[in-house]
Amino acid sequence: MTPPLEYRPATGCIALLDQTQLPAREVWLDLCTPEEVAEAICHLRVRGAPAIGIAAAYGVVLASDAEQPDEAVEGAIGLLESTRPTAVNLSWALARMRSVAEKHKASGCELLRAALLEEARAIEAEDRAAGLRLGRYGLELLKPGSTVLTHCHTGGAATSGYGTALAPLILGAQRGLKFSAFVDETRPLLQGSRITAWELARAGVKATLITDSMAAHVMRTRRIDAVMVGADRIAANGDVANKIGTYALAVLARTHGVAFYVSAPVSTVDFATPTGADIIIEERAPEEVTHGFGRQTAPDGIDVYNPAFDITPADYVTAIITEKGIVRPSYLTGLRALRESG
Repeated sequence: MTPPLEYRPATGCIALLDQTQLPAREVWLDLCTPEEVAEAICHLRVRGAPAIGIAAAYGVVLASDAEQPDEAVEGAIGLLESTRPTAVNLSWALARMRSVAEKHKASGCELLRAALLEEARAIEAEDRAAGLRLGRYGLELLKPGSTVLTHCHTGGAATSGYGTALAPLILGAQRGLKFSAFVDETRPLLQGSRITAWELARAGVKATLITDSMAAHVMRTRRIDAVMVGADRIAANGDVANKIGTYALAVLARTHGVAFYVSAPVSTVDFATPTGADIIIEERAPEEVTHGFGRQTAPDGIDVYNPAFDITPADYVTAIITEKGIVRPSYLTGLRALRESG
């Protein structure tokens, strides 16, 4: 487990693992302003929906040191909200921070900061506890010796502890269960090869790296017991927004009779969004495709379409794993029941 950030009261800054440097180097950055946190989110130095929400919450804390803390906090929330449109944990965490700020407008700088810090720590602690429960519920769906195909990165560095879709594998390794994984590279930024493979190796999980285009062949020729992915936003009907390529895996899983599981905390469910068609899909810079990691791999002037996420219809999802339990179709009913359970 590699929590990707830590708020350090002694310095008043956030220590953040720069995930763009993995796996070659472990570089920790000191982020001391909301602007630095926003830059880190925009440039994927911190990534993974839960980790983004936690980083943003602490970014709001950093704003409370200003001479006009009320204005600075609201400005920081607006700035941070604009960084990544698809991951709902970001807006969810910032809504909690805004609520606390509004309750303490007349409390003075010190009390405001203390209240904001308490809320940010609560968001982090809740996510850590949720990751452990996600792991436990995920284990109920796997047998000892199972082989899982993963996509993108959903481990501890994407959250504050065990992760989401990797949580059952990491927890299983700690319990001596012999799971194995096929890890998609996850193009164009290779979060699978750079971060998932690195994290599974550290956890002692046997992992085999494949390119995204090999997934169909692997499902047909090797034993894959389940596909497990995370989510950046889940609509009220169970449609899932996740890293680009997830939808393709869901289609392949159905074709090959493989279970397709989505693992995410309830905070990732956006009950205000009826279906996946209502989710804004972030598009990223063409250079991520044409000049991957600094090397030109496409001709000058070529048009590029570079969506960061896609939508997997709920019909393709075998089950959604949450920290409150496993939800199966109908997701509209099951997810609503989770929300009403408190």
